[in-house]
Amino acid sequence: MRKFPGTGEDGGGMLYIIRHGKTDLNARMLMQGRSDHPLNETGFAQAAEAAERFSGMGVSIDKVYSSPLIRAVQTAKTIAPDAELVIDERLIEMDYGPYEGMDLNHPAPEVIEFFMDFVNVPAPDGMEPLPAIVERLGEFLEEIKDEAAERNVLISTHAIAMKGALEYLTPDSGGSYWAKNIGNCDIYAADVTAGSYTVPVLVDDGKDRWEGSAEDRR
Repeated sequence: MRKFPGTGEDGGGMLYIIRHGKTDLNARMLMQGRSDHPLNETGFAQAAEAAERFSGMGVSIDKVYSSPLIRAVQTAKTIAPDAELVIDERLIEMDYGPYEGMDLNHPAPEVIEFFMDFVNVPAPDGMEPLPAIVERLGEFLEEIKDEAAERNVLISTHAIAMKGALEYLTPDSGGSYWAKNIGNCDIYAADVTAGSYTVPVLVDDGKDRWEGSAEDRR
């Protein structure tokens, strides 16, 4: 990977992937999925602080791709208000089916089993399978690869969709990203070298940007 952050010595760009800021459903520990809820006050503050972090690192976002859900769009517009914004359905969150809105403090037994072993236990009936998420995110990433090699591109998406992208970009991960916590407004970056993405790196885990419990960051 070229020296992070900003563009490389050859004038090329970088790919950045961010999870949206916090919503009221995040705060209530409800499985949000594809339900369309806006950022709350904390979420807007997280997005604004992410924008400051990009600015402080000297990174100017040239183009943003966002999930169609309002929380991702609001995050994108807060971070890069002047950049071209393109909505892409493939960046939407995992379809939780009948488990949409489930209280994560009291998950269904089959969901607990799935959460305990994402690699070997398939998603419960009605949920979008994890391989399908990797497939749609991978298809998207391949389509924008040439653009990301030349411009600073930001993807504004969701926790599980983001994990699907990271799994695609990390062939040797063995499914490790599925169990990894990705907090609101966490950022990963990847370069494009010799026509291929580099393995993404965590460039901002948010821990020094705002106070809050681990629960607040889900």
